[in-house]
Amino acid sequence: MEYNTDKVDLKLREYGRNVQKLVDHIVKLEDKETRNRQAATLVELMKQINPNVKEGPEYEQKVWDDLFIISDFQLDVESPYPIPDKTILGRRPEIVKYNSNNIRYKHYGRNMELLVQRAIETEDPEEKEAAIVHVGKLMKTFFNVWNKDNIDDDLILANIKELSKGKLKIDAEKVKELGLFEVSIPQQKGPGDGGRDNKDHKNRNRKRRNNNQKRRRN
Repeated sequence: MEYNTDKVDLKLREYGRNVQKLVDHIVKLEDKETRNRQAATLVELMKQINPNVKEGPEYEQKVWDDLFIISDFQLDVESPYPIPDKTILGRRPEIVKYNSNNIRYKHYGRNMELLVQRAIETEDPEEKEAAIVHVGKLMKTFFNVWNKDNIDDDLILANIKELSKGKLKIDAEKVKELGLFEVSIPQQKGPGDGGRDNKDHKNRNRKRRNNNQKRRRN
């Protein structure tokens, strides 16, 4: 009896031992045209054996790469794609570099700091003030989302001053008097409003039925 432990290790287990035997057979063929023809046929078979590979991009190139990997890069055939380098097998993935920038206020986020920087770079005084007002409104909105509570305009102004390192300034009295940082909240109908709407709708239907009945009598 032949045990798997006595056999050669599989290069790619998802294709099975029979595919590896076929690859070894193709490698030993002397005629290159025959090798090319049988390699192309084997690629189609490998697609059927491992259909999950079709879910990824460039799946056909991946199957051809797998073919060369199974042959330990000994297969000499004409591939429609560049033959992969053997060093890819031992290559480690690159370490992902994480953003090392510290966010001063996490409830505002990194984009808020970018908006503050854009406002600092704005030269036109009116546009700069409009940018500060826009930043203030967004800060109040984000703060309310995180804390479910209203925030005082003085605190918003202090946050803007800190994030801009004192480069963004706006008259605090003007902000409060004109409500420049106020955020409009859509009005929602209460239970009473909904009841009145239903009542009005019923009254209209009743009036329409009465008019129809009068027309029939006439």
